[in-house]
Amino acid sequence: MTSASAIGAVAVLDDDLRRGMYWYIRRARRPVTRDEAAAEAGISRKLAAFHLDKLVDAGLLRARYEAVGLTRRVGRTPKVYEPAETDVRVSIPERRYEVLAEILMGAVLTEGAGETARDVALRVATRRGTELGDAERERVTPGRLGAERALTLLQALLAEQGFEPGRTGPSCIRLHNCPFHPLAASAPALVCGLNHAYLSGVIDGLGADAIEAVLAPRPGECCVELRAAADRDSTHA
Repeated sequence: MTSASAIGAVAVLDDDLRRGMYWYIRRARRPVTRDEAAAEAGISRKLAAFHLDKLVDAGLLRARYEAVGLTRRVGRTPKVYEPAETDVRVSIPERRYEVLAEILMGAVLTEGAGETARDVALRVATRRGTELGDAERERVTPGRLGAERALTLLQALLAEQGFEPGRTGPSCIRLHNCPFHPLAASAPALVCGLNHAYLSGVIDGLGADAIEAVLAPRPGECCVELRAAADRDSTHA
């Protein structure tokens, strides 16, 4: 995306309704109809169509006509929307380079005797994640956490951190966005290791003993997914 078009895309997303519908469609991971977008935003289908088409014009969404489901009402095939392959680096997908920078700075400032740079960076990443999990646990005071409740809390918390979490099953969360991309592409072993340490720290701080962070890289997504410990046990049985 050119600088001019990126500025235009950001301007389009300055509207709360458009921004909300855009994020809804990104999280859906499937084509979304005008009716679905309208229901999510709590507005009329006509107004939803206006905002959706603005997002298409800005290059943030692409649209096509597609039958939805096994059956449909008589009439024209509904128009559906899905995210375009656009990376507006200002905020879409969300990037958190400052978190990575703080981890690496902390590693430089606290390196101890006998520690490698990688070891201390992993230690600092774990601590940062633990602090985030601790703060969330203090905020929601959830008590003892089972796997389902823990996954629900983690999904909400990591959505705020830009990971775009989504359930891929009853006991697994896939993180669809890496907040540290494209740095992960240039140093995947380092960045994915820090990501794994950070998310493991979040889980520990939250007290979500029934959940674990697992390295499971996929192209274009975060390298980590969160699973119930029972899934780990059955996988290795």
